[in-house]
Amino acid sequence: MFIRAGFEITITCDAPTPLLLALSPHSTYPNRIVGNAGVRTTPSVPTTAFVDGFGNWRTRLVAPVGELTLSSDILVEDSGAPDRFNWDARQHEVADLPSDTLTFLTASRYCEVDELVARAWELFGSVPPGWARVQAISNFVHNHLTFGYGFGRSTKTAVDAMREKTGVCRDFAQLSLALCRAMNIPARYASGYLGDVGVPDSGPADFCAWIEVFLEGEWYTFDARYNTPRIGRILLVRGQDAADVPMITAFGSYRMSLFRVWCDEVSGTTSEADRLAMLQSLPDSQPLTLAAE
Repeated sequence: MFIRAGFEITITCDAPTPLLLALSPHSTYPNRIVGNAGVRTTPSVPTTAFVDGFGNWRTRLVAPVGELTLSSDILVEDSGAPDRFNWDARQHEVADLPSDTLTFLTASRYCEVDELVARAWELFGSVPPGWARVQAISNFVHNHLTFGYGFGRSTKTAVDAMREKTGVCRDFAQLSLALCRAMNIPARYASGYLGDVGVPDSGPADFCAWIEVFLEGEWYTFDARYNTPRIGRILLVRGQDAADVPMITAFGSYRMSLFRVWCDEVSGTTSEADRLAMLQSLPDSQPLTLAAE
């Protein structure tokens, strides 16, 4: 199956403003991408791209005075399979964990693990370790938090979400992260495109946050907001929490006047002529390249 995904974001700056963007598919994203995976700018301004310590493609530019539109439009080939499920996946002892997973056990800016350890063990200590325990955490967060865009704020932490019982997708993810880490399970923040493939009543296409948990030597996806395997996730970024992967980091001020995201399955009934026309409408295929040293 094919999924067409992209965004259009328009901002206005009163002075030249350096921007650092996290809006391109992750460097490890395995699926075939048709179209330019980089960020386009209107008017055109110079951009450079690099891969950060979490494997995320980051784009640098200086926004000029006035209006600037950031955009992308790609076609992704997807298997159509839902998130992987392995009820028998075991939890590693901390002493046996690979070294590169340990950073995802500790507290981070939005995940106050130390403040949630006692509550986590009270809630989940009797649940068998491994997949069952992570699923119990996902079930709890799904039922504990009420979703609503009005509940989101940039300073909200896992402890805040636990206390307020509300949040947006990043709050569902960060509370899940903190509770997993409190139970000695490595967990990392992830975000990307997620449409309504297979679940047409799930709301409009958007950027969505979820978590990846290390069990049985592999990373598995859990998503407490929806709490069901989903089809067609397009990974953009990973990190310890949302502080590592803001979509736009501005070294100055700006005003946003447009924010639009799409992530739609391309119908299998589309004619070959329509498919060709759609492919021709996409920006030229062009892989991201590292900035010159």
